[in-house]
Amino acid sequence: MDSGNSYFRQRLERRTELPPEFQNDDVRYPETLVERLLERYTQPGNVVLDPFAGFGTTLVVAEELGRSAYGVEYDEGRARFIRSRVQHPERLIHGDSRRLAELALPPVDFSLTSPPFMHRDDPEDPFTAYSQPGQGYASYLATIRSIYAQVRALLRPGGRAVLEVANLRDGRGVTTLAWDIAAAVGRELTFEGEIVVLWDRDPGFGYDHSYCLVFRRPAA
Repeated sequence: MDSGNSYFRQRLERRTELPPEFQNDDVRYPETLVERLLERYTQPGNVVLDPFAGFGTTLVVAEELGRSAYGVEYDEGRARFIRSRVQHPERLIHGDSRRLAELALPPVDFSLTSPPFMHRDDPEDPFTAYSQPGQGYASYLATIRSIYAQVRALLRPGGRAVLEVANLRDGRGVTTLAWDIAAAVGRELTFEGEIVVLWDRDPGFGYDHSYCLVFRRPAA
């Protein structure tokens, strides 16, 4: 499958409303973006993994399209919510993606996620749902690399991993998050390029676009 266009025009509209306790933290990508990526990179019956399952958008859409969907979510409340939405709740693991290799996951054809974002000077650890102090931005990027070393081990040869990420801009300045994650994950998987997602409005990170970074596990 070729990469096709290098951009998507995308409306920031979600089909499912979150429960009240989550509505102030709605950072989901829309279902239509997941549909476009799954239709481009997967076939019915393929195994799809979201290592940062969030509110379950990847898993729900993957099941609707006839894929086998697995996910990992650190936050217990979000994990319960995802299990209430999916056809196979046992395939959602309430766990820590930093220990992905220890979890009961099958070989994977495709991985899709939006990882937890971090500004360069954020004090919290994004991998604990921002509930614990972090070790800094360099540690965050090293952890992303470690997680994708474990994703690489799960991916079938030729399988792809896509991360939807953005650079971040606010009053503190710019954090080149997308580019830094591309460099970190690119040490474990082959970087194939990016799809620029052109949003109809700023999703909240200071720009009106983000990047779907496309990586591949070499076939040999």
